[in-house]
This record gives sequence, structure tokens and C-alpha cells, in this order.
Amino acid sequence: MGAPALLWPPLLLPLLLVLFGQPPGTSAQDPVCSVDQSVVQIKENSSISEPLLNISVSDGLHVILGSGSTPSTFKIVGNQLFLTVTPDYEENSMLEAVLECKRGNEVVTSLFVVVSILDINDNPPKFPFITKEYNVSEDTRVGTVVIPGTELAADDVDKADTLYYTLQEVTPNASSFFSLAGLTNPALTLSRTLDFYKNQKMTFMLLAQDTWNADSTEPSHTATATLIVNVLPADLRTPWFLPCSFSDGYFCIQAQYRGVVPTGTLLSSPLILSPGPIYAVDGDQGINQPIIYSIRAGNTDDTFIIDEKSGNLTMSKSIPSPMTFTLLVRADQDDRARYSITQAIVEARDVSGNPLQFSQSLYHGTVVLGSEAGTAVKDRTSPSETLRIQAQYSDFPDLNSDITYQIINSSDFRMDKDVMLTTKAMKETAVFYVQVEATSTVTNDTATTVVEIQVSEQEAPSTGEGATGDHKFSTVDMAVLGGVLGALLLLALIGLVILIHKHYRHRFNCCCKGKAKVPPPQNTYDNLTFLPDHKTSWSSTSNPQPQPDPEPSQPPSGSHSPMSSSPTPPSSAPPSPELRASGSPKTVQAGDSPSAVKSILTKERRPEGEGGYKAVWFGKDIREDADVVVLNEPTADMDSASATESEGSDDDEPDQKKGLHLGADIDHTYI
Repeated sequence: MGAPALLWPPLLLPLLLVLFGQPPGTSAQDPVCSVDQSVVQIKENSSISEPLLNISVSDGLHVILGSGSTPSTFKIVGNQLFLTVTPDYEENSMLEAVLECKRGNEVVTSLFVVVSILDINDNPPKFPFITKEYNVSEDTRVGTVVIPGTELAADDVDKADTLYYTLQEVTPNASSFFSLAGLTNPALTLSRTLDFYKNQKMTFMLLAQDTWNADSTEPSHTATATLIVNVLPADLRTPWFLPCSFSDGYFCIQAQYRGVVPTGTLLSSPLILSPGPIYAVDGDQGINQPIIYSIRAGNTDDTFIIDEKSGNLTMSKSIPSPMTFTLLVRADQDDRARYSITQAIVEARDVSGNPLQFSQSLYHGTVVLGSEAGTAVKDRTSPSETLRIQAQYSDFPDLNSDITYQIINSSDFRMDKDVMLTTKAMKETAVFYVQVEATSTVTNDTATTVVEIQVSEQEAPSTGEGATGDHKFSTVDMAVLGGVLGALLLLALIGLVILIHKHYRHRFNCCCKGKAKVPPPQNTYDNLTFLPDHKTSWSSTSNPQPQPDPEPSQPPSGSHSPMSSSPTPPSSAPPSPELRASGSPKTVQAGDSPSAVKSILTKERRPEGEGGYKAVWFGKDIREDADVVVLNEPTADMDSASATESEGSDDDEPDQKKGLHLGADIDHTYI
């Protein structure tokens, strides 16, 4: 800082010596007065109490400050030069002292001393504004310099300082739209496309700093200013016909309008269209240009007229026969810069198939006893509301606005549009049946209905939907009710589980363990005849209570009681699992015993006299999984039983005896 100021004082001194030359009466070898240095450098804002330099003065001479010295800046004390002010580079970057060496009043020589003030960073930068606002159009291209750097630059009186700029956002996400052109160039540049409907105003804080690194030990100063950018709408969008079936803020899928008019009738009022009247707005709502409407096609015989300002569609003539008009309606901006087109489909139908009719054949009204004339009849189902009696064409909404009403059988009431009023004071309780006639002023169609009016001492209590709708429940009420119902449901479920467990737990046990095992029958004995030889034990044990042999008798059909008992059984202890007949026949392989043993269970009755083995047969009503107990003593021919498996047959005769057949007729056991 101040480098140019440091260079010229040393060069200036030889020039001064050339101009003034050697002081008169002196020589270079015998100086009269001299100084130890002719150029002195000090920093601004320095308070120096020491002398700037020493002056050598010959005998008989003295030194004073000459008139060419910087005023009020120096003083000479003895033979020393002092600075009497605090130097400021911004006020005066160079101070000059002229030393006159005199003998008496005669100037013998003059000495020139230059004090160079060194600049230091002692002043902060300053912006020429505190708050600055700029307007930017939303259609500005990305990369455009919105505000030149010369308009945003700050000033620093420290001439050698370089300023560094920073842009800080105040509005969230604003820094994604704007940035500075460079670190030392504060020009504001657009970085992202603007949208008036999302960001209309953005605020920034602009900082200027006179050092690059704020954390350095050098003195640093910063200036701040507020920058506000207003985004202006641009004419980017066409007019939109409302309501939009879809819109994302940029585009609108426009409405198409539909309507129905009667044939042979000229409607005087604007047509009622669906989903609403023809209406368009400027898509750029910030600009909001007025809209001008026109019909561009489909208007056969100029049947329809559209108001260019309101968009209301009216008829200019009647339509003689059923037909459909597809009108192309155009909406232009007032400046004619942009436009849109949509369809308005109008269908002309014969009105004879759609008569005028009331919504109810009987209306119920009420009037409070003592009401004065002009009192409106209330709806009995909702006494707080006025009873409205309306007739309409269901397919021709345009005709519904031209319907008049009158009472044709009573002078106690009159119609005011679709509201019934009393014509006199109601002083007695009574019930009136009033007939109302509706007339279309366009088609001259008529329709009638009846109103039952009850005059009572007080308003009838609301019933039905009216009563339900008037009673309001708070959120707390509903929450309490829900909690109570939930608790009751939980108790009911617990009770149901207890009842099911109490009455049906044995079934659940069967299901969990598989097929239930049937306990061995009492007072019966397993037949060991059919066991393999190596598993058969014929050791006899006495029966605690042996039964005498009963007389053989034919059991009743279908009975399963035993006919005879066998001799002393092998054992009365419960049989082992191997002694039980399995649920389904199982073939024993030949290798299990000396002779092949196969299932003897069959549904086929073997012929008498056929030997080789004894078979057990079942009737059709005996299941295969039934437990089989054979009461028969072993026979000698058991070892020579045939190994041939007996196959079951399902073609038994219905009257065939059901039981267990063990060979000879006299040897029967019944299950």
C-alpha cells in the first residue's frame, strides 16, 4: 500500500539539489548545515514523540523552519526536527519540511526534508446504498447479468485495498436463483429459471470485505447492504377455460361445456351449461389480461350469440328439430398476444318427453299458532327451514328459471316465487290442504302438487333426518362411545372362548393328538391265533369270573352280541399293542414267520367247506377302522393256513348276515 508514494521522494531530492544548487558560501567539503537523512517514512496514524532527524549546524549558524514547510506539522527543538501532528494518508500522503540555515538574518543554505506517509488499512469499505431493489422479469434467460457490478460495488478510501464480495440469502433457497459474477466482481447473475407464482420476492445480504481471509492477523473491515429482487410476471401462458380438469401451474387441461335446450323454444336467458358457464382467465394471473370471447365454428344458422366480455351464451332463434351444435369458442387476451379454443356442445331435444313436475306429490308444512300475515310456511320435517316448493324439467335446466307458482284453491296463503306465505293471522289450530300450480312461461306446461299445512301451538319437533342432522356429537363423545363398545366386545370374546373350552375341549384334544385310541373292551379277549408263531404265548391264566357257555341262539338282525365264549383265555391283562387289530389291514411279509401270514379281514363271505384259513368278514355297515376282537380258541390247522390274501368285496347282498365268520358254521363270533 502506498508503493508509488514511497518511490518518488528519493528521486525528488536530487532534483531539488539541482534546482537550488549548493548553498551560497559553502562547499561540499565544508558543509554549513546538514541532516542525517533527507527522506523519512512513517505509517499513518502513528504518534511519534521521538525526533524525525538530527540537524548538524556549524558554529555561528542557526536553523529555522522555512515558509515552504507543511503548515503546523513540524517543529525544531535544539537541533532536532519533530512531527507535531498524527499523519493521515487519506488527508496528506507527503509532508515537507524546509530547513533554513542562517547566519544572523542571512540564509546561508536551505535543507529539504520529505516525510512520506505510509498507507495502512484503517478504513472500512462503504456501499453507496443501504437497501437496493431491482425488478426482474420471470422470463429472463439463465446466465443474464441482472444488475451490473458497477451499481453494486462498494468504495474504500484505502486506495490500495482490494474488495472481496459475498452474497448471502435471506429468503430461503434464494441463492439457488442468483449468484455473483466473481469474487471481486459483484455483478448479480441469474442462475436458474424464475417462476413468478413460486418466488415473487427474494432478499439477499451483500457483503464487501477488504481482506481475503477474515481470520488473518491483518486488520479487516466489512460492509453490508440489503439487496431485494422482485420477480415480475411475464406473458408466458395462454388463457385458461375454467374449471381446469388438471393444472400444474404452467398448463391447464381446459373445460369443455355441454348444454341442452328444448326444440321450438327461444330461451331469453343465458344457457345453463355443465360444468359451468363459459369462463376463461389469463393463465398469467400476475398480468391478468382481460378476455374477449368469440364463436369461431359450429354455429349453424347463427343460432347462438356469445357475449364477448362475459362469455354468456344465448339463443338468437329457436331450433325447429332435434340436433346437436358443436361450437368452437375462442378466448383472446385483450392485447391479442395469446388465445385458447375449447368446445361448447349444445343439444336440442324435444321437450314433450320430459314434462314439468314437482319433486314431491305431497309437501308437509307447518305454521306456529298466532303467526301474523306474511309469515313463511316452514318445513315440518325441519321447522327451522323455510318450505320451498319447486317444479322443474329434469333434462332442461334452462327452462327451470322461467317457472311461476300460484295457489288455486285457497285464499289463506299466497306464493312468493317458491315460498308460501300466509295472507292472514293464524289464530286457530287447523290443517290446510293447499294446491299449488307451477307454470312454465316458455312452454306453458303446468304441474300441480298438494301442500299439507299444520297450524299448531308450537313448532313441530324435527323428525327423521332433520332430527339426526341437528344433533351433534363431539369428538370426545365418540371416543368414549368407541372405548365402551370395544371393552364390551372384548368381554364377549373372552366369554365365548371360556364356553367353547368348557363344552368342546375333548374335541380339541382329539384334534391335537390325532385319532383317539379306543380302550380295550372289558370281559373280552384278544385272539392270539393270528399272531406270528414267535410272538404267540399260550400260557393260560384263570379268568377271575369265568362265564358258563350259553345256549347258541340266533342273534337279532344287525346285533353284535357274542354267541359263545371261548375256554380259559390266555390272560386277563390288557393286551399289548401288537395284539390289537389295526385300523386297516396290513400285509405281513413272508419273511416274518415260517409261514406267510396275511390279513384275514375281508368283506367277502367264504364258502363253507373251503379250508386253508379262517377269514373275518364284515358287513357294509362296519368301518375298516373298527377294533376287531375275535373270540375263538386256536385250532390245529392254523399253522397250515393259506398265505393268500383275501380281497374285500363291496357287492355283498343287503340281507347277508353281518358278523364275523370263522370257518365252519358252528364256529361263529359276532362283533
